[in-house]
Amino acid sequence: MAKLFGTNGIRGVFAEDLSLEFIHDITLAIATYFKKGSILVGYDGRTSSPTITKIVCSTLNSVGFDCKNAGLIPTPCLEIATKNLGYSGGIMITASHNPPQYNGIKPVASDGVEISREDELIIEDIYFNKKWKKDYTKLGKTEPEKNTIKTYLDAVTSHVNSNKIMSRKFKVVLDLGNGAQAVTAPLLCNELGCKVITINENIDGTFSGRGSEPTPSNLKKLSDTVVKTGSDLGVAFDGDGDRSIFCDEKGEILTGDKSALLLSNFILSKNPNSTIVTCLNSGSGIETLAQKAKSNVIRTKVGSVEVSRKMVQTGALIGFEENGGFMYGKHNQVRDGAMTLALVLDLLSFSGKTMSEETKLLPQSFTTKDKVACSKEDASKLIKTLADQNPHSNTTDGIKIAFDKTNWVMVRPSGTEPIIRIYAEADSQEKLKILMSEYLAKINSILFR
Repeated sequence: MAKLFGTNGIRGVFAEDLSLEFIHDITLAIATYFKKGSILVGYDGRTSSPTITKIVCSTLNSVGFDCKNAGLIPTPCLEIATKNLGYSGGIMITASHNPPQYNGIKPVASDGVEISREDELIIEDIYFNKKWKKDYTKLGKTEPEKNTIKTYLDAVTSHVNSNKIMSRKFKVVLDLGNGAQAVTAPLLCNELGCKVITINENIDGTFSGRGSEPTPSNLKKLSDTVVKTGSDLGVAFDGDGDRSIFCDEKGEILTGDKSALLLSNFILSKNPNSTIVTCLNSGSGIETLAQKAKSNVIRTKVGSVEVSRKMVQTGALIGFEENGGFMYGKHNQVRDGAMTLALVLDLLSFSGKTMSEETKLLPQSFTTKDKVACSKEDASKLIKTLADQNPHSNTTDGIKIAFDKTNWVMVRPSGTEPIIRIYAEADSQEKLKILMSEYLAKINSILFR
């Protein structure tokens, strides 16, 4: 198992887990993995990101690599630019939704998709055995890359009917979460003829507006603004802009599962006989939609790397996570908040319905999640105890205890924080509340007995 890479890249507290020496050495390991060529580097709005970027770029230069600094951009912007502008690889400086004191390093392959789990282990082997490049005779150089944002927006708009969207003159509320989509999402909406209302639009490394992760509990301002302004929809992005949580015209916040079903239904109607990839902790509604469209669903461990790389391997059209990470294979096999927004606008422009009318057409889905502070050691003991109590459960990733297709609970340790996450689905809201309450009590009794 990986020791440095978590669910999504390498993350830690800046100047502690991510010391200046570690950043230098792990960059040497990543450079050795890339072997040669020019590397694209970008970063999110965290306070420590510019400093880490300077270390990464100068370290790459020290062993002969040229690199281009794309500046402050969303993660999916760096990923599509790495692919479309012909870089040998990319490095994104981000900790996504983690608290402000965290930061991280995410290597991206030349195909614009985060590197595979196998390649993460290769980088770790280079790092731990200090098998990195040590030739300092030829130095590289760092120059700015000024084409990333245009490359990104052109790629996104190429997959939707811009003229049809423009004709609808949508009013959209963007909760930018003080994060990286502030530099791209408003531009996208303007290109698509939308009237834009923004909240939390100032980039702020402390995420002072509502925090770095959009959740139903911190999106009240988005909901209220949508209703107050009579907007067609609202959308909230996470810190690095690869995930999006939507709000309908009535102010109702959609779970990531529900918005994924909404888009999957739309995309599959035009592309039957397709493949969808999603994680074990996503709801069961996607199987219902896939069956109608003569399509198949592949389930993976939790993590965008798992979904993305399985999409590349199988040629899947759709991929998603329950946290608002949606992947459109015709664009790039990565989570992309702006691409997801464009697809929702495309859907609404074609259907002529409101978002709430569209969601009523979906299979019923009742899902929820929670988290409990927990060390890695205690998490392992907890999962072993639950597995002993439920011997026929799926232990591929934590533990998933299924009672039937639509009633289950899943517990797994976070790959980025000292917590465990609990997910559940039931066939009614009442059952869901009882199931989650029961397992939270059970988990706490095991952890704190």
